[in-house]
Amino acid sequence: MRVSTSSRYTAAVQSLQQRQNDLSASQTQMTTGKRINRPSDDPAGAARAERAYIALQRIASDQRSVEASRNAMTIAESALGQAGDTLQSVRETLVAAGNGSLDAAGLATQASQLSQLRSQLLALANQAGSAGGYLFGGQSGSTLPFLDMPEGVQATAVGGQRQASTGEQLPITVDGRAIWLGAASGNGVFVSAASASNQGSGWIDAGTVTDPALITGSDYQISFVGTGAATTYSVSQNGAVTSANGLVYSAGSAITVDGMSFHISGAPAAGDSFTLGPSTPDLNVFAALDRVMATLKTSTANAGQVTQSITSGLRDIDSIMGHLQTARSEAGSMLTRLDAIAGRNQDRTLWAKSMQSDAEDVDMVQAISEFKNQQTGYQAALQSYASVQRLSLFDYLK
Repeated sequence: MRVSTSSRYTAAVQSLQQRQNDLSASQTQMTTGKRINRPSDDPAGAARAERAYIALQRIASDQRSVEASRNAMTIAESALGQAGDTLQSVRETLVAAGNGSLDAAGLATQASQLSQLRSQLLALANQAGSAGGYLFGGQSGSTLPFLDMPEGVQATAVGGQRQASTGEQLPITVDGRAIWLGAASGNGVFVSAASASNQGSGWIDAGTVTDPALITGSDYQISFVGTGAATTYSVSQNGAVTSANGLVYSAGSAITVDGMSFHISGAPAAGDSFTLGPSTPDLNVFAALDRVMATLKTSTANAGQVTQSITSGLRDIDSIMGHLQTARSEAGSMLTRLDAIAGRNQDRTLWAKSMQSDAEDVDMVQAISEFKNQQTGYQAALQSYASVQRLSLFDYLK
């Protein structure tokens, strides 16, 4: 078999070029730290690496949603804490207003203090969020959640929460309507109130439940007749007079009706009445303050009316404070849940990075070993080529 000189040269050059390409590819792998620098290096491995990369991008997007929700809940928890402190100041002001030595000017001063605290609460309710919009806007966008109108604060916020665009339930707003306007009225079971037309100095307390099994959820009215020691009262249920009819009134004594116990104090006038009704989840913090301030600013209000307003105000403020504390606890629980989700995202990120690394990263020890072998082979090929070049017939004819 005859092998031509040209064939030997061509084969040697091709071998050198291939070895040089392999050496260059190994050098690139060591430089980049990647076994796959082009899809053609390993199509299957490149596909696995691409899937891992997409998973990393998705996890990063989820984590951004977590951070947005965390920022919103942190601000909400702080705002509700400030609201609780403000309501505590409201309560202290109401207690101070209950001082019987205050005259009309002193009561008006307390009303002015309540007005300032009300403004602070309204500012907190309209607090802006960290990502635009309003924190307590619910499902609304950039609309101011609460407007202070002459007839009182009006809610423009839509109930509910806006969620971040992820598979997890991650709120980025808070249901302001439920928080600021949704506390339980009365003592949480029933609401006691004095009729607006009362002329006497009688007032009713918040009352307590003595037997939950007897609660009917009906509307009751306690009506008074007579004056002085001859004052009597009757209890009607849904407009119908009950067996409690013509009972002698004793100021401050407990009155029990169908599992509800309450006290009426002072001196009710003939024709005065008090009502009991079921509690509803619609207590408005601003309306509660407005009712108290209106009475304190009325110079003609008698001691009974002032005491009734302050007593009802304290009852409402206590209910609202408990409601806001519950909302704050929910925000804190959400922050704890967000920490857990962030921890899972870190674990998912580590898993995806491991998959990507397994698919495309180079084993540096193996790469260096292969590079050394290829370098040695390339040098040997160069020497072999140089030897082949000297086997020409012309070299012998010289």
